[in-house]
Amino acid sequence: MKLAARLASAMAAATLAALSGNAAAQTYPTKPIRFFMTAPAASSIDVIGRIIAEKIKDPLGQTVIVENRVGAGGTIATDAAAKAAPDGYTMVLSFNGPLSFGPHMYRALPYDPFKDLAPVITTTSQPNLLAVSANLPVKNFQELLAYVRKNQGRLNFGSVGAGSSSHLTMELLKTTAGLYIVHIPFNGSPPASASLAAGETQMMFSVPTALTPLIQGGKVRAIAVTSLKRYSLMPDMPTIAESGLPGFEALAWNGVLVPSGTPRPIIDRLNREMNTALKSPDVRQKLVDAGLDPVGGKPEEFARLIRSESDKWAPIIKRTGATVD
Repeated sequence: MKLAARLASAMAAATLAALSGNAAAQTYPTKPIRFFMTAPAASSIDVIGRIIAEKIKDPLGQTVIVENRVGAGGTIATDAAAKAAPDGYTMVLSFNGPLSFGPHMYRALPYDPFKDLAPVITTTSQPNLLAVSANLPVKNFQELLAYVRKNQGRLNFGSVGAGSSSHLTMELLKTTAGLYIVHIPFNGSPPASASLAAGETQMMFSVPTALTPLIQGGKVRAIAVTSLKRYSLMPDMPTIAESGLPGFEALAWNGVLVPSGTPRPIIDRLNREMNTALKSPDVRQKLVDAGLDPVGGKPEEFARLIRSESDKWAPIIKRTGATVD
């Protein structure tokens, strides 16, 4: 009888929670929503976040306030969202660094991406672009490999942050090709790209967004992309896999999450509005123009992506020895 009573009590609590969630979703939102960016203004994350925030504010009937909380490879903003009230009024646009790489790189990550955050939607996914400073005497991937091998330890690579896809993709290249290049981390793509253009760093991996204007201006030279097959938005750019390292692949992706415990009806509402936004012609065009490939989909699909990427990169991170204190 005691067991039956406990089961009945648990079922009643679950029913009450579901009813509360449904009631909250019916009136949600009733106040502005905070939207944390894990990277600085003008970064690819910021571009995506502001486009989405502007598009969903009218359907939601509330302002979506973008806040750039920069630092620690995106973990500061991600942690702030993980610790916020689970009421649908705090979101974060995070990426593979804080979500899939972080658990394997940080000795004391202040949140558990699988327990403290609830995925809402994958926003974009794209390969990284390998680029070099225009004054580096190389024009293709094979020439770059030869040049680095002749200058082992004397060249620097920039990244958009320690533990980011930008960082780990280069670590994977270094391990795979037997290269020694010094890592210089920055807080986001704008300063990292500026350093590359100035020749202070000699190479970097980044999503195309920040690099395209510099490439067009002749300050930076594009070498290859990190997808297995050629990227549809840059069909003339060779892949690293076809340029001498078969099987080499590293994608940069991002998505929206809310604190764990946020009622599912609210997550579904946000997912629905963001899917609609990502499918709209104007948003798609803005993202494509920025070199970003819109994705969308269900919360469960984003959750599977985070987990599968974590499982994929765990042994790579261990092998490369890449860690962040």
